[in-house]
Amino acid sequence: MSDQNLAAPNSAPHAKPRVAVLFGGRSSEHAVSCVTAAGVLGAINKDKYDVIPIGIAKSGQWVLAAADTTQWSLSAASLPEVPPSSETVTLAEIGGEHQLIVASPDAVPRELGTVDVVFPLLHGPFGEDGTIQGLLELSDTRYVGAGVLASAVGMDKHYMKVVFEAAGLRVGPYVAVTDRQWLNDAEAVRKQVDRLGFPVFVKPARAGSSMGISKVDSLDELDAAIEEARRHDRKLVIEAGIVGREIECAVLEGRGTSAPRTSMPGEISVAGGGHEFYDFNAKYVEDDAASLSCPADIPEEAIARVRELAAAAFDAVGAEGLSRVDFFYTPDGELIINEINTMPGFTPKSMYPQMWAASGLDYADLIDELIYLALNRKTGLR
Repeated sequence: MSDQNLAAPNSAPHAKPRVAVLFGGRSSEHAVSCVTAAGVLGAINKDKYDVIPIGIAKSGQWVLAAADTTQWSLSAASLPEVPPSSETVTLAEIGGEHQLIVASPDAVPRELGTVDVVFPLLHGPFGEDGTIQGLLELSDTRYVGAGVLASAVGMDKHYMKVVFEAAGLRVGPYVAVTDRQWLNDAEAVRKQVDRLGFPVFVKPARAGSSMGISKVDSLDELDAAIEEARRHDRKLVIEAGIVGREIECAVLEGRGTSAPRTSMPGEISVAGGGHEFYDFNAKYVEDDAASLSCPADIPEEAIARVRELAAAAFDAVGAEGLSRVDFFYTPDGELIINEINTMPGFTPKSMYPQMWAASGLDYADLIDELIYLALNRKTGLR
């Protein structure tokens, strides 16, 4: 793996940079973001970085959050949530420096000091979709991960497919459905979906972590699945079911002008338990519901092709920092790209860190490398 430059990063540009770990948010993936933050807060090198946890409540309020990772754990009985506070945290530029300011109705605002980089561990709308990235760009603050455009494209499963097709990547048959189309002519939508053949997967176009996704085996089940997806997003993507194995590949931005780095591909196995596909509980709640094999048990030439296509997908959307790219590997050896996730699940048990660990880069060093990349990347046009 020496060609992948997987050594732990050198020291950051200046002593003990201050890292604001941002999590929670307004989306339906609030709890997943909290769990991701628990993993990062538990593993980040606090001797090397000054870490400030910043939670975003479901209302959108920014608050100082507890550094105790147990508060952000996830179980079947409890979903973690950032509570609102009487104090609000804002990011402001003062005297040419990026300062965290804490304000409350009955006190003089106080400064928490400068911020060198923000680590936005936000999933879904209002975080993973380019909105927080735009805010950080406007404040000229460095941050981990993809920029505005790549985040927006990676969040929208419809336009993601459009970009992939334009880049020459093979995608599966699908139908994009807007709210207006469904409300004005539901029968036309049903006919389009029927032509795809069954089963199909009905998905919110701009949600992740399997939120609102349903497998539909007949036309009779379609309307209920569409209504479930519409609870999460008024735009949907309905995909033809593809017979194939689910293969994933983790991508890490290269340093300087180097090409993106790719992990060994992994394969997810869902161990029954009522899971027809890799749903929310299999991903985050049930410890033994899913397992990862890395490297995936596929031919060497297929492994090389997965890594090549994953890097191509990363470049196609203009991603930075990190991404996970998912494929279907069909019985005849074809690779069909499913999606790119520009802020993949990042708990220690998540597939992205697991694939890097299997490829020689452990969780703590992966966090370190991502911060290094952010510290050495300019904001604005690049």
